Amino acid sequence: MNGGVKIRELREIDEFEEVYRLFDDIWHPAPHNPPVTVELMIGFAHTGNYVAGAYEGGRLVGASVGFRAADRTLHSHVTGAVIGRGIGHALKSHQRDWCLEQGLERITWTFDPLVRRNARFNLVKLGAMPEAYLEDFYGKMADAINEGDASDRLLAVWRITEPAKHDEPPPADVLLADEGGRPVAKEARGGTVLVGTPADVERLRGEDPAAAAAWRLAVRGSLGRLMRTGWRVAGFTDRGEYVLSQVN
Repeated sequence: MNGGVKIRELREIDEFEEVYRLFDDIWHPAPHNPPVTVELMIGFAHTGNYVAGAYEGGRLVGASVGFRAADRTLHSHVTGAVIGRGIGHALKSHQRDWCLEQGLERITWTFDPLVRRNARFNLVKLGAMPEAYLEDFYGKMADAINEGDASDRLLAVWRITEPAKHDEPPPADVLLADEGGRPVAKEARGGTVLVGTPADVERLRGEDPAAAAAWRLAVRGSLGRLMRTGWRVAGFTDRGEYVLSQVN
């Protein structure tokens, strides 16, 4: 039991079908584009990988599917949960405990760098850090959340055997700012810079697709460019900005 939510590994076909329906309700994907198939969940669970569900009063309210990767790593392929109830955090805590029992040292996953709440959750609450910018990683995604946008992702790495770091970042100049909902590039100098994000890119995709597209290109051209040239993400501010430091 984790925060009133019971989380357990899943083994049966009807459980995997329930996860499939939950993910369908969250993402509303096109029929050819589900986040994960029932058959794949069956294969993952059968071969010792991670397939778990979160239950609240007997009702499935979240699930996570991951597979073992190189270097004592679990790659968390997809996690979905009812928003705003702490279920995502409970799933990640269960996933971390499972990995430690299996002798694994890292959990990796991808997330959209424009989704501010996910960045804050991953970097601030969990202590994971992005280690690669992956341009249009999944190609075209046909679902209600990602439709019409490039699938740029950050690869988050959660080093679960190491203590979380909460270093205070040094003073930084703003490289990309949010001004009136639009990205505005700034002149930034020094070894630490800030890259802003939109307040709600998912809403923006529906209400102002041009602004959402501008944010995608602006973040790719700042955050993505810096990470590809050796800068590292060192944190995430309360204002929704990535903190990047130049690696000497």
